[in-house]
Amino acid sequence: MMEEVQEEAPCLSVHGHTVKVTEVLKDGDGLNFLIVSQKLSGTGEYHVYRTYEDFEWLQQHLFTQEGVPGIQGVIFPPLPAKAQVNASAKVVKQLGFLALEELQPYCAALETFLHQVAAHSILSKNKDLESFLTSCEPPGRQRVRKTIFNRLSQAVEEMRKESHKDVDEFFQTKRDVNLALTSGTKNAMEKFLDVVLTEQKIAVACGHFAASLHLCVESEDDPDKAAFSKICVKLSDVFESMKKNMTNVAKNDINTLGLGLDLESRYQEAEKEMLFRRTCKLLELETARKNAEKAKPVKKATLEEVKKAAETEFDHICEVAKQEIEHFQGDRVQMLQRALVDWCEKQLHTAKESADQYNQHLQAFREL
Repeated sequence: MMEEVQEEAPCLSVHGHTVKVTEVLKDGDGLNFLIVSQKLSGTGEYHVYRTYEDFEWLQQHLFTQEGVPGIQGVIFPPLPAKAQVNASAKVVKQLGFLALEELQPYCAALETFLHQVAAHSILSKNKDLESFLTSCEPPGRQRVRKTIFNRLSQAVEEMRKESHKDVDEFFQTKRDVNLALTSGTKNAMEKFLDVVLTEQKIAVACGHFAASLHLCVESEDDPDKAAFSKICVKLSDVFESMKKNMTNVAKNDINTLGLGLDLESRYQEAEKEMLFRRTCKLLELETARKNAEKAKPVKKATLEEVKKAAETEFDHICEVAKQEIEHFQGDRVQMLQRALVDWCEKQLHTAKESADQYNQHLQAFREL
């Protein structure tokens, strides 16, 4: 999540902060996202359609940049799991909050991904990003081989690497903190998701009960039945208001704190992967040093060069990683703060609207 610190020539031909995912079109079982970005020249906009596979293509090309010093110290902006038109229970579980609304929150998540890549001082220089945002032609479909950039392996050997004691107290502390935060954030997101799902169930139940009350309405001339029918109609209106209120509360939860917790959880995983990559490089460096120490005279010079190259690479990774963590922590606090403020403001607005509606219903009952 590093941002530009020094004035440099623009890396892109568009304003990164203007990139918008404005529309999504269903194409069979797939989805096409319309990406709009404003040209730096100010003379127009780029409009391109991209599939989720195109986003994966971009992410993989960002992952596999070789020859960029310290690239493995980057906390790569996380891409959400693939959305589907008819999502299975497994996909819904993977997407969490991004599967509960139509597709607007999902478009917002993809838009955030592009903003963070375009604002990154290293990733924004990748020529594939420029092509992704401006070319009408779809990017290549070739598969990029899986690496540790893609996911954390569950192999026993890599689990051993993950628990390896760090030589730098700063990074050891960050690894310990990240381990706790990754678990805690995921748990908080799942609990909040349960709250939202319950709110949606309550809204549906209120709608059903409001509809059922109309079954009690009779058109006969009996005064008592007519009075009872009026009460049922008014009570149905109350439950319709309750349904609308609970629906709005759930929607606010999803679009504010829900999306905030979702992004926080995915970014904690991204930081975890970066720290793991650095640990792997640390082990490679330690192995290179041991090999150089034990080397026979005929191989000594060669292995010393290998050791120096490993030290240089590791130093670059640590330098980039420290800057990434610093920016990541600051951005994370601001992001969660915005999500909480937006959540409170929207819920207060919804509560005031609901209070006015309930006062009107109360007055109507008093007049019966």
